[in-house]
Amino acid sequence: MDRRSFLTKATVGGVAAAGASVLAAPAIAQASPKVTWRLTSSFPKSLDTIYGAAETMSKFVSEATDGNFQIQVFAGGELVPGLQAMDAAAAGTVEAAHTATYYYWGKDPAWAFGTVVPFGLNTRAMNGWYYYRGGRDLLNKFYGSNGLVGFQCGNTGTQMGGWYRKEINTLDDIKGLKMRIGGFGGKVLEALGGVPTSVAGGDIYPSLEKGAIDAAEWVGPYDDEKLGFYKVAPYYYYPGWWEGNAVLTTLVNKAAYEALPKAYQSVLATANQASDLDMMAHYDAVNPQALKRLVANGTMLRAFSPEIMQAAFDASRQIYADISATNATFKELWESQKVAMEEGFLWEQIAEYNYDTFMMRMQQAGKL
Repeated sequence: MDRRSFLTKATVGGVAAAGASVLAAPAIAQASPKVTWRLTSSFPKSLDTIYGAAETMSKFVSEATDGNFQIQVFAGGELVPGLQAMDAAAAGTVEAAHTATYYYWGKDPAWAFGTVVPFGLNTRAMNGWYYYRGGRDLLNKFYGSNGLVGFQCGNTGTQMGGWYRKEINTLDDIKGLKMRIGGFGGKVLEALGGVPTSVAGGDIYPSLEKGAIDAAEWVGPYDDEKLGFYKVAPYYYYPGWWEGNAVLTTLVNKAAYEALPKAYQSVLATANQASDLDMMAHYDAVNPQALKRLVANGTMLRAFSPEIMQAAFDASRQIYADISATNATFKELWESQKVAMEEGFLWEQIAEYNYDTFMMRMQQAGKL
């Protein structure tokens, strides 16, 4: 081929390629429309872990769509009260909410399964159930009946058992105990003779200080440290048997979700799953140092006695049986999670548990 022939063909090819590019542009524009959503969180900005998961998800969505799909995140109370986040998304007041679904268990106990129930799944078993054992579909069948689509978006891991003004050694110590605790945890505490009390986050410290309540649960070392509970309730118990894990969920208005291009729906799901992992990693990184600081400041760590743990476990199972007898959705979700729990703990006690306990002994011996 001579030079002139080559240049002519190259020029024609270049023009053709440029033309194809121009022709494709409208299709790309149509596939990537400008979309702006509002998301209301149930949490304050001061909780950089929990509130931050929604911001992380929003950032991932924006970056994956070249800024064409924007999700504006608002803290609890900025648009609607934190505990009305789900209702706002369902009504279409906002397109999405980031919340803990067990906040709404009073409307229907089935809401609790999107977060956790006492003596339920741990974080790994929850992820296995949600992503690979049909949990996502079961939850979305329930969410869909409320005009919503849900995405797991964050996890705290197993939480601590709360702060107490006095030691809790026996079941008798729980009788009459006024504790800030919500959801099913409160119902189980009540079955043991305790008095569950609803107290807003900002009011917990003064309520403990004045003796209006005897104990309070929040999350874990990193978040609890910020509220200074150790100054007025020095006994810090573990584990939080009512929260073997605690999932945060992005609830999306179903009509708004279905109006999205398929590509945006995929980006939204991927961004939520990435934020789910990110939040757990964040807690694992910051909780150890926070616990050390709390102990250095006088916090006294205590484990719940086997007697208390067993009584709480038995009470929770009776409550689930009673609810399952009259609530088919609750029963379906509970039966599904029970299978994941039985098999999950069977597996985890083999390799993971034995490796972890050996390494913990090495840590205690100062050999790591």
